[in-house]
Amino acid sequence: MREIETLAALDAALASGSSLRGLRLQDLDLDERAAALLRRTDLDGLVVLGGHVPRTVEQHLRANGAVVFPTDPHAPVDPYRATLYAPDELYAGLQDVGYAATPDARAYRWSQDAAVAHDAFVTLLRAVHDDSISDALTDVLRDAPVVGVMGGHALRRDEEGYAHAVRLGRSLAEGGLVVATGGGPGAMEAANLGAFAADAASLTTALDRLRAVPDVGTDIGEWAALALEVRASLAAGRAPGDRPRSIGIPTWFYGHEPPNVFCDGIAKYFSNAIREDGLLSRCTAGVVVLEGAAGTVQEVFQAATRLYYTAPGQPLPHLVLVGRRHWTEAVPVWPALTALAAGRPMARSIHLVDDAAEAAGLLTDRPGPPSRSRRPFPASP
Repeated sequence: MREIETLAALDAALASGSSLRGLRLQDLDLDERAAALLRRTDLDGLVVLGGHVPRTVEQHLRANGAVVFPTDPHAPVDPYRATLYAPDELYAGLQDVGYAATPDARAYRWSQDAAVAHDAFVTLLRAVHDDSISDALTDVLRDAPVVGVMGGHALRRDEEGYAHAVRLGRSLAEGGLVVATGGGPGAMEAANLGAFAADAASLTTALDRLRAVPDVGTDIGEWAALALEVRASLAAGRAPGDRPRSIGIPTWFYGHEPPNVFCDGIAKYFSNAIREDGLLSRCTAGVVVLEGAAGTVQEVFQAATRLYYTAPGQPLPHLVLVGRRHWTEAVPVWPALTALAAGRPMARSIHLVDDAAEAAGLLTDRPGPPSRSRRPFPASP
């Protein structure tokens, strides 16, 4: 079976003379390929996932053993999409009609609509959408080393902690890592911003501009509109074809966390459980955890569970908590982590530091500034 996700790939398959049996055509407009497909009868097992299929082509495909999956014209998203979202796509219409009319807002309302909550077809479409997003995310990241940056959504753009998270994201990206976050506002936006920028000077300008709308507040539109303007100026300074530096992986489960725009791609999910697991499973280079609350704590222990059960001899990525007082007193996660790690290989992979630069150094093998509060757990005997 082969996935065909572009018209160029379909043209190559049609011209090759090989059988079309077993192909998967995903999110393609088949209108201009109608004549070529109508000439073919080797279609048994071919599957068409979404896109545009002329009625005559659909009838011909079905008559020759192909399967054509339907979509719902009322769905605010394409469940069979083959690519990650671009920020402009999710916020389409923002300037003209406001945030409530954007695809992002409409998708959230669709996810919460009680009238279709138990509709098997809608449930299937959302599940297919999330699987398609996972597939697209795999295509983008491939074998790139990915570091996750977790942190609270409430961090304001004009706070010192936001600037620290920006510098963290930039250091990680400059160290050759792809920065992946939960894709929301606050610390997540800051880390994505730092990674996305091409140079330090443009990043300083971007930080100054963003302070004009310090948080999401009650007006998501104003917050997002300014960010889109800043993103456009940052993107202009990047070379065409640059490798991905910044990925956001948000969810429509949290309606109060709109997606930040400082990403090379946005993998947005309906299922928060699939999103969380997918984000952490791709953090092959490690995870840095900034100060946060319940959602961040959940991510800490999901990451810790992976470390705890890693088979002997397998690589153990670093799990670095930033903020000694926060993680030992305000939200005492560190004592629980050290208790779990006692006598296990994961003890060598968990760290508590006070400085984001030191966290970046641990992940990029570059020494950060000295810190008396750094506390790697003692290695097991």
